[in-house]
Amino acid sequence: MSNKNKDGNFTSVTVLCYTLYMKGVFMMSEELISKKDLLDLAGISYGQLYRWKRKDLIPEDWFIRKSTFTGQETFFPKGKILERINKIQYMKENLSLDELADMFSPNIADLQLEKDELVKRNIVSNTVLDIYLEIEKGGPTFNFSRILEVYVLEKLLQSGEINLDEGKMLLQVLLENKSLIRQKNVELVFTRKLGVSSCLLLINTENFQFERSTKIVVQLSLMACMEEIKSKLL
Repeated sequence: MSNKNKDGNFTSVTVLCYTLYMKGVFMMSEELISKKDLLDLAGISYGQLYRWKRKDLIPEDWFIRKSTFTGQETFFPKGKILERINKIQYMKENLSLDELADMFSPNIADLQLEKDELVKRNIVSNTVLDIYLEIEKGGPTFNFSRILEVYVLEKLLQSGEINLDEGKMLLQVLLENKSLIRQKNVELVFTRKLGVSSCLLLINTENFQFERSTKIVVQLSLMACMEEIKSKLL
């Protein structure tokens, strides 16, 4: 599969543990919002927006420069930026900007939790934890990478969006691509076509393409999952 970057060129997207190049006929692209419209809609100032950027509360690569008939303008991925601003506004009453930056950062290299603590903090249920350990064969102490894996499995199995066999496929993808998941913008996508499921990891992707008959079952930001986990740990 391929995706287009901002210059309109095709770059590779990692699918499972392979890189494929394929041009499809159905495109999904994220809706953008201009900086002016964002400030009006969110009720924030230019200064607030760029202060949050300097504090790493909003990723640099969400500031997308595009040419318009009035010149260069800044746009943002609408869904992501509005969700992030809502979180900042809601949580900044109880947390400093530095604490928020730590929560939004995808790196918690030293975190270690026992499996019982994961259940206590509502990160995973006992049932899904047992499924994970049976497949993954690891010990009872979880670093952040393993916490993310079991959390994503919990989230998608409990929602009913995937079945157990698809959950095993999901874990295979996550386990075989741990180094890729450390990057900031990784999305997990599940598709089905003619009853056959596929699981993909999209890295730094603005849009992607499938054949029209392919159904997208799940599209999940792993960074958003990291933030959800961190909110449970605060």
